Amino acid sequence: MEQLNTKLNNTSVSYLAKQSASPAITVIFIHGFPFDKTIWKEQLESLPDGVNGIAYDIRGFGESSSDHSFFSIDLFAKDLNSLIEGLNLNNCVLCGISMGGYIALRAFELSQKNVKGLVLCDTNCVADSNEVKMKRFNSIEQITAGGKSDFTEGFVKNVFAEETLAKKPAIVNFLRGLIMRTEDKTICSTLLALASRTETCNSLPLIEVPTLIIRGKDDKLMSEDQTTQLVEGIKQAGLKIISASGHLPNLENAAEFNKSLNIFLNKHFLS
Repeated sequence: MEQLNTKLNNTSVSYLAKQSASPAITVIFIHGFPFDKTIWKEQLESLPDGVNGIAYDIRGFGESSSDHSFFSIDLFAKDLNSLIEGLNLNNCVLCGISMGGYIALRAFELSQKNVKGLVLCDTNCVADSNEVKMKRFNSIEQITAGGKSDFTEGFVKNVFAEETLAKKPAIVNFLRGLIMRTEDKTICSTLLALASRTETCNSLPLIEVPTLIIRGKDDKLMSEDQTTQLVEGIKQAGLKIISASGHLPNLENAAEFNKSLNIFLNKHFLS
């Protein structure tokens, strides 16, 4: 696995790359809010032969730069499509978790070129309700008032299953560190981007590529109804529920997540 950089849209994009001999597809991993590319390391390492993998930092996160802080999900989606074009990637599968799923859905809505499949993890297609928007605005006030540590602790408690919080302190501490290292302005700008995003539900029937929907069994942030909406709205969608996990099954139960992902890749792209 290599760490590389590329220049796109006046930004420097940092990404991890796993190379395979004679690859049939490239899986592009899109992290959630407010994390970075390192949440995907175990997935990159477990990819089967014939699959390249890329996990990149969204602009402003991790080691990727941004030339401004006026963010939107549309901007992030256009960045993703520019990354695909800039790296000359063909036969891509977009794998996004939470906010990464919002980005994948919007990017596919904007351009289907070179995208052959989707993996949508603990995400949905709806826009924020007024109640959720207010929670995001309150988080911005909390962070700008010096309450980032409290924001982080509340976030960690919501994002993980109770079993993870009780039995996997290394994973909890890893995520806590990621959030604390993310710049305040990036977190606040992205909270506004999340609150202002528009729905992609009307585009679900237009998705005609193989799609895997993944949900952590004990996810507190994405409802079962939202997951069902994706499964029923996308023609070729299959569903996998990951046990012993909440909103981040790729971290909480990596073995089961990786097995499910690789079965999907082998079935649709490597057979």
